[in-house]
Amino acid sequence: MEIGAQTVILGGSVAGAGPFIAQGAVVVDAGRILWVGPQADLPSDYASWDMLDLEGRLLTPAFIDCHTHIVHGGHRAREFEMRLEGASYEEVARAGGGIVSTVTATRDADEDSLVASALPRLDALIGEGVSCVEMKSGYGLDREVELRMLRAARRLGDLRPVRIRTSFLGAHATPAEYKGRDDAYIDEVCIPTLRAAHAEGLVDAVDGFCEGIAFNTVQIARVFDVARELDLPVKLHAEQLSNIGGCALAAQYGALSVDHVEYATEADAKLLAASGTVAVLLPGAFYAIRETQMPPVAAFRAHAVPMALATDCNPGTSPMTSLLLAMNMGCTLFRMTPDEALRGVTEHAARALGLTDTGVIAPGMRADLAIWNVETPAELAYRFGFNPLHQRIFGGKE
Repeated sequence: MEIGAQTVILGGSVAGAGPFIAQGAVVVDAGRILWVGPQADLPSDYASWDMLDLEGRLLTPAFIDCHTHIVHGGHRAREFEMRLEGASYEEVARAGGGIVSTVTATRDADEDSLVASALPRLDALIGEGVSCVEMKSGYGLDREVELRMLRAARRLGDLRPVRIRTSFLGAHATPAEYKGRDDAYIDEVCIPTLRAAHAEGLVDAVDGFCEGIAFNTVQIARVFDVARELDLPVKLHAEQLSNIGGCALAAQYGALSVDHVEYATEADAKLLAASGTVAVLLPGAFYAIRETQMPPVAAFRAHAVPMALATDCNPGTSPMTSLLLAMNMGCTLFRMTPDEALRGVTEHAARALGLTDTGVIAPGMRADLAIWNVETPAELAYRFGFNPLHQRIFGGKE
């Protein structure tokens, strides 16, 4: 199937444009969506335009992976074995594994190596209809390597037809050389590196890990204050292993998203609803560390908190490069509906990144689309280990 500058896509169903359209049509002009609706209502003005026949397939917005750690060195297969032998996530981290072990491998990798190792992971996502990927720093934990990671992420966007959004995650863990001096690390390394990364144009958002094994709310707030000063939006890893007030902090700063949230409460849900913050659910990490505390999906629904889904692709607790699998896990493990899962990797994922020009099929939006060899949206979440992508359209191009 080829798509030209002015194309009418028709002959199949459309999801992600409000109500499901069984026989829909989408008009694309110069990379933007011009019109969408039932095929029977297609204006005659477009009769002479190029036609792309879906032949009964499903058209959705292209997917968005709104939480990844794709850029990193090494792997942590040994920790996978340790967890199978009974070690908990916290025990692995306190034994010198976890994030800190990836820091060592990442510091040993130059920028070219980081790009080369990340490309297969990025290609796997693109091959499932992904048009935008968020990539975090956080495995350098020093100025040189944090900047190196962010530069590598920017390069990946130049090498592939995909949008990259970067998040500075200097407040991810305390490196070995600052052990026991968390505050000094925040003040002497994290904040100055954030300023340097921003000055170089490498940062789209600022993230942090607010957890008992990472940083407390007071420390994260100091980083967020600098983000606010630099006019950068914030995100937060919070309530993954315990509840120390991360959701409340994120809501206070009007965060784009708060991610993991297994230990969030109904009170947290109310705060996130009031602040417009997206709850990003990460079932890959839940599955990998064999967590049993489910995120409060019912409370999020009750208070209309938008829920996104992401792979959390990382070398330790979610070495997953499939948003289709994340959709299935969101439904199977968290009891999300297939419609919630689809919106979680399109509309709400875009919102979690502060993007307003993608994630839905509507006039004025980018023509970032995916054509699937399925009949209904539920099939995307129903299958696992199977990729039904027929074609990805990025900015109106194949």
